[in-house]
Amino acid sequence: MMIEQDHCVYVKWSKDNFLILFLYADDILLAGNDKEMIVAMQGWLSSKFEMKDMSEVSYVLGVKILRDHSKKLLGLSQETYIKKILERVQIQVCKLVDTIVEKGITLSIIICPQTSDEKDKIARVPYSNAIESLM
Repeated sequence: MMIEQDHCVYVKWSKDNFLILFLYADDILLAGNDKEMIVAMQGWLSSKFEMKDMSEVSYVLGVKILRDHSKKLLGLSQETYIKKILERVQIQVCKLVDTIVEKGITLSIIICPQTSDEKDKIARVPYSNAIESLM
């Protein structure tokens, strides 16, 4: 079954087991909860297409995949992507906060850059690019 919202994601169900096939250009990523089902799909795909098994993936589309097999945990990290965005918008040295805007703050002209140095610094930051990257 193809995921309606994303025509590059396919899901196969078999009782309590599932297999997800992610397709991006000429790359395929298989994930599921049944190793035998994954191996069977790899075999079927290899019989239909020329393929090369790259083993466990560590990065996909800029997302780092973290695993702890002993605890059966899987995690995703976009740290590298976020660092690239921060470098591109020239704010790679920054302080982590829960939100970039204080809760309950009222925006006004008073918090806008006042000095020439502040205005020059702000003018060099490509905000539309930064917002687009975050979206």
